[in-house]
Amino acid sequence: MFQRTMLQWNDLHPYNAIHVVRIPAAFDSERLARAVNGTLAAHGLTGLTLDRGRGTYEYRGGPVTCEIRILAAGDRHRAPCEEIERQLNTPFIQGESFNPFRFFAVPEPAAVSLGLVYFHAIADAEAIVLLLRDIVTAYLHPGEPSRPQPFNLHPPYRDGLFSRPGLLAGKIAALPVHIRNMRHTCRLVCRDVQDLTTAFTFFTLGSEDLKSLVTTAKAWDVKLNDLFLALLVNSLSPTTHWRLGDPKRRHISIGCIVNLRKETGLAGRRAFGLFLGSWLVTHGLPEGTTLQQLAGDIRRQTLALKQRRLYLSPSLDMVLSCLLLPRFSPPQRIKVYRKNYPLWGGITNLNLNSLWERPPGEKAPDYFRAVSAGPVTPLVLSVTTAGDAVNIGISYRPVFFDRPAVEQLKARFVEMVKQLQP
Repeated sequence: MFQRTMLQWNDLHPYNAIHVVRIPAAFDSERLARAVNGTLAAHGLTGLTLDRGRGTYEYRGGPVTCEIRILAAGDRHRAPCEEIERQLNTPFIQGESFNPFRFFAVPEPAAVSLGLVYFHAIADAEAIVLLLRDIVTAYLHPGEPSRPQPFNLHPPYRDGLFSRPGLLAGKIAALPVHIRNMRHTCRLVCRDVQDLTTAFTFFTLGSEDLKSLVTTAKAWDVKLNDLFLALLVNSLSPTTHWRLGDPKRRHISIGCIVNLRKETGLAGRRAFGLFLGSWLVTHGLPEGTTLQQLAGDIRRQTLALKQRRLYLSPSLDMVLSCLLLPRFSPPQRIKVYRKNYPLWGGITNLNLNSLWERPPGEKAPDYFRAVSAGPVTPLVLSVTTAGDAVNIGISYRPVFFDRPAVEQLKARFVEMVKQLQP
C-alpha cells in the first residue's frame, strides 16, 4: 500500500530520493562508470517494468549505461545542493521498461562525493545504503572481480492490514483519534496549492552535538527519534504563531517514517525493496511547554503506537484515499491531501553506522540524504547519523516555507541542540 501511495504521489510530482556518499579515493570518471554500471548489472537492477494495476514491478536485467553528471569541484556538502534540487524535481521517464537510477559526482582533490538518485517507489533507504556500499567497494577495488552478495529482489511483503491478527481492529479503534488530531491540526498557509516544487538545504551537527543528543535522550527517558521530533516541532512553531488564535485548529502534526524490516523478518537479508511504515504525532504546544515536556509527550504517543503496532500499514483513511483518488483529477487530488492531511513536516531517520560494514576502528563514510516533500508533507528532515556526526537534509515546498523561513528553522534547531543540558 505504501508503494501504491508513492506511485500516486509520483503522478502529481516527481517522488524521488537521493543519497550522497563520500568516497576516499581520487576521482576517475571511467572507473566510476564501471563501478556503477557493473554493480547494477551484477545485481540485476536494470530494466524496471511497472504493473500499475497490480501494484507490482520486476527487473528485466541486462547491461546498463547510467547517467552520471559530473559537477564542478567544490565543498562536498554545499556543492551538490543545487543538483539535488534539480534531481528532486526531475521525473524518471517511465517507458515499457526504464532505469530507476541516476547519478552525479562532485570531485575533490583526493576524494569524490557520489550522489545516487532513485525512483523512491522501488526502494527504501536501507536498500540504497547496501547498493551504494557495493558500488563504493567496486570503485575502491577496481582490479578485483565484481561479485557482490546478491539481493533478494522479490521478498514477500507483510505490511498489509491482514498481515497480523488484530491489526485491522486496532486501526479501526485508532481511527477516531486520528481524525480528531487532523481536525485539530492547523493548516499551513499555502501560496499555490498546485505548485509541488521541492527545494533543498543542508546542515550538520558535530560530534559534541551528537553526544549531547544521545545523553539528553537517555536522561529524559525518550528515544533519540522522539527528541528529533520534538526539536522539529519546536523549530516549526514560531513560524506560525498565528495558529494560537484559532481555538479549533492550533495543533501541529508531524509524520515519521518507520523501517519495517525487523517487523517483517527481513532484517539482514539484503532485501531490495520498499519496507516502510509511518506514524503521526500531534501536539497543541501550549505556551510555556519546555522541550523536555514536549519530548516526553511525543514519547508517550510513539510508545502507544509501537505497542499497538499501528505503524505496520497506512491509516485507514490513507488506504481509502489511495483507492478513491484515481477517480479525481490531479488538481483535485492535491486539494484532498491538503484538506485531510494538514501535516507540517516529517522525519526520516537513518543510522548509517549500523548498516555500513567496515574494519574495526574505521568510521562510516560521510553520508547524507534528501527526499521529495511530496503532496502530503511540506517539509521533510532526512536525518543521517554517519560516524560521529549527524547530517540533516531539509526538503521543503517553497509555497509553504520560503528560504529565509527555512534558514531560521535551521538556526533554531541548531541553537536548541547547543543549549541541551540533560
